[in-house]
Amino acid sequence: MNTPLSNFCHWEKTSPDHIFFRQPVEGKWIEYSFKRAGDEIRKMAAELKAQNFPPRSNIAILSKNCAHWIIADLAIWMADHVSVPLYANSSAASIKQILEHSESKAIFVGKLDDYENQKKGIPVQVTKISISLFGINEGISWEDVISRQKPLTEFSERNENELLTIMYTSGTTGRPKGVMFNSKAFDHTTRILIHYLKQHAPIPERARLFSYLPLCHIAERNLTEMLACYSGSSISFVESLDTFARDVADVQPDMFFGVPRIWARFKEKILEKMPQKKLDTLLSIPIIRGIVRKSIQKKLGLSKATMKGTGASPMPASLFEWFEKLGITVREIYGMTENCALSHANQGKIKFGTVGQIMETVGVRFTEEQEILTKHSALMMGYYKEPELTTQVMTADGYLKTGDQGVLDSEGFLTITGRVKDQFKTDKGKYISPAPMETRLQKNTDIEQVCVVGMGIPQPIALVQLSASGKAKSKDEIIASISQSIKDINPTVEHYEQLRKGVIMKEDWTVDNGQITPTLKVKRNEVEKLHLAKYPEWYSQDEMIVWE
Repeated sequence: MNTPLSNFCHWEKTSPDHIFFRQPVEGKWIEYSFKRAGDEIRKMAAELKAQNFPPRSNIAILSKNCAHWIIADLAIWMADHVSVPLYANSSAASIKQILEHSESKAIFVGKLDDYENQKKGIPVQVTKISISLFGINEGISWEDVISRQKPLTEFSERNENELLTIMYTSGTTGRPKGVMFNSKAFDHTTRILIHYLKQHAPIPERARLFSYLPLCHIAERNLTEMLACYSGSSISFVESLDTFARDVADVQPDMFFGVPRIWARFKEKILEKMPQKKLDTLLSIPIIRGIVRKSIQKKLGLSKATMKGTGASPMPASLFEWFEKLGITVREIYGMTENCALSHANQGKIKFGTVGQIMETVGVRFTEEQEILTKHSALMMGYYKEPELTTQVMTADGYLKTGDQGVLDSEGFLTITGRVKDQFKTDKGKYISPAPMETRLQKNTDIEQVCVVGMGIPQPIALVQLSASGKAKSKDEIIASISQSIKDINPTVEHYEQLRKGVIMKEDWTVDNGQITPTLKVKRNEVEKLHLAKYPEWYSQDEMIVWE
């Protein structure tokens, strides 16, 4: 049977000494061979068995990316239970909501930044398994289990159609929903991924993977945990946000995936050390160009990466083109949690600004509203304990309603044009799709995040969070910069879509204050809740750029 667990066991048996994990602790790498990882997985599975939880109990994981995260995940499956990963920066209220909704019997508490506040969200009846290495000593000790427990030698493989994991969405709107997956979904998606890489961006058979985006996000789970289990590759983890540059440069991974904001920050860091004019001059000199490109790629940690990707939200075509001049070709990929992130990708041919062409085995069609519908054998089983919500997003013939709108060009390249539910109506009665304007505004490097809104006012306005480079500029420079971006956009859209003004926000939008998701997407509903009442006041001011 082909499951993530059976594939791990293959490498554990055939390549026991090969490195599976590299875990940084205080600047030093702790290495786990497949044998060592397997030993801890089997001991932890035995401990879960010894707890006598009912079969197929839900077991949660609350931790930043680390070796223990994946060991816990595989141990949960080996013990015949269902894993429920939570975002490591979840609030106590969110943790409580998910643990209660999922009826989780236990929770692995791992590498965290704010556990003192988060632990208030863990119900008293939930068994805790904590990791002393990361400074948490509550409930059952991971280290104690590893020292006293005997490895589980025999276990029953899960039927490929049975529930394996519940992945709660980060939720740009409303409360998180538990997306259910079986082994078949991961098996199908990972095989398509491996075939895609072989065809379009070959990586070594035993690739070096780098894990830093949340593992409870479908893209990271596919691109690191699943890919490593199926290919026998090794995963190096980031130690912290502060050590990111050091860690990725040290690893020089064979593949790198970053959300658009990561690529924008790479650009900012490069330009801090080398102004655009100087960079352009050096790149125009044939002999020097190659040296400059290689130097930048190595410092970014991308000197070995044959596959460099982005997704989760749109990235401006201008940013793709900027990196292309450095010899860094970034491929945009499209998918969502509910379809196991399997939909479209830039493949043999690449078109910047599009999410590429349809992937193998994927069926796609569009509604009259241009909503994208997808179908394949890796779709979710449904939303946990939410049959009505499941019915709402599935068609009678098994297509998933993505909620995204898109258009195809003559070569089958898909461009995402917006979200069906993101549309809003101005007080003129006109519907506005904000996503295309937001994408174009984010070409401006002075902008970190932007949210185009307009309920209750005649024309839309842009709420702007400044980037680090934007914050370093004077007020007059920001007025000129944001005004120019608005002036560039307005002649290209319908009159009723034209932006009236930009509003510079006082407070940053962060995961902690609930304004963006852990994957750095703006939570439109939360932003609207805070600021909707102020729209008329901002709108009535004479200046094109106003400050909150």
